[in-house]
Amino acid sequence: MARKIGSRYTANQILGRGSAGTVWLGEGPDGPVAIKLLREDLASDQELVGRFVQERTALLGLEHPHIVSVRDLVVDGNDLALVMDLVRGTDLRTRLERERRLAPEAAVAIVADVADGLAAAHAAGVVHRDVKPENVLLDMQGPLGPGGAHPALLTDFGIAKLIDSPKRTRATKIIGTPDYLAPEIVEGLPPRAAVDIYALATVLYELLAGFTPFGGGHPGAVLRRHVTETVVPLPGIPDELWQLIVQCLAKAPASRLRASELAARLREQLPSLAGMAPLDVDEPDAEPGEDGPEPPAAESEREREAEDTGVVRRRGAVPLVPGAKPDSNRDTHTSMRVPGPDELAGGARGTARVPRASGVRRPGSARHRAAARRRRVTLGVAGVVLVAAIGAGAWWATSGDDAGATPRETTSSTP
Repeated sequence: MARKIGSRYTANQILGRGSAGTVWLGEGPDGPVAIKLLREDLASDQELVGRFVQERTALLGLEHPHIVSVRDLVVDGNDLALVMDLVRGTDLRTRLERERRLAPEAAVAIVADVADGLAAAHAAGVVHRDVKPENVLLDMQGPLGPGGAHPALLTDFGIAKLIDSPKRTRATKIIGTPDYLAPEIVEGLPPRAAVDIYALATVLYELLAGFTPFGGGHPGAVLRRHVTETVVPLPGIPDELWQLIVQCLAKAPASRLRASELAARLREQLPSLAGMAPLDVDEPDAEPGEDGPEPPAAESEREREAEDTGVVRRRGAVPLVPGAKPDSNRDTHTSMRVPGPDELAGGARGTARVPRASGVRRPGSARHRAAARRRRVTLGVAGVVLVAAIGAGAWWATSGDDAGATPRETTSSTP
């Protein structure tokens, strides 16, 4: 059902929904537009409305071929809306869910486009703060690039900054999506341009591998890995490309490349990636405890295994948000408590979960341990049966002697 947005725009149909609001296909004085209508609770927040008005000039002035431009900002009664260019296509998350992983040439071309957009934004003093596949749109009407990639545009600039006000987050909240948060955000430091580079490198890793380098399990576990674990290599990609990813995933913000440098160096890699097939890797097995507490039987079995082998395996990620439940929510602006230094330092330094070639079972993985348990159970049962059989034979032998049985009869009663 169509609805009026201010005096100049009409929202005709819903294109998508997010945690911050709903995106509509709309019509304005100059033709079709996308209208992001923010949630009513956000629109009723006078402080937030004031922040939008203050940021109006910055938002309207951010123009680049790889950024979805904001045309107008509408404040009308309970409506608070951003009017943006309409991109005819889909978002990168939808493509990733359909294909699982992309060919390296296409993945690098898409990320290079986004890096170009970030370079323009950072030059204007704007940090995105929520770079992820959901916020990258693919223009299906644009010319095909390397690897058949459609032009990529970054959207939702300014939303995270506007919503992340002291009133909403205080000192105990962080804004962003756990899989893509830079370590300095987890540690409570102010976000700079380098947080976008870290998030974009995470997106590139995900496009190549089909999973993020530190994701999986409890959100608190994901946050801890960003701070304590190092990224492990992906088999099958050129070393130069891997070194770019490693540098942009550095824990220290100053060690990462700038957006313009990243875009240029990624495009230098494109010729060497031409024709390369998507990587064939499996997602690392979740360690025990990462998706919730272990059942008592599993925990006891793990302890017995440690006693037998002398190897104590870590139980997996330690939740940093007490009492929280596993959450797979990937929506924008997921609020989460900032862990304290003692929580981040607690326990042994995390061991990275190593991706492996498809079909190869990793020693110590969940499946490997299950197979080992089955072997031990089988051997245990066989042992019990053997002992019982020997005992039964001995009893029959004794009974045969008492009854005057011949040696042949005694022997025939022995298994």
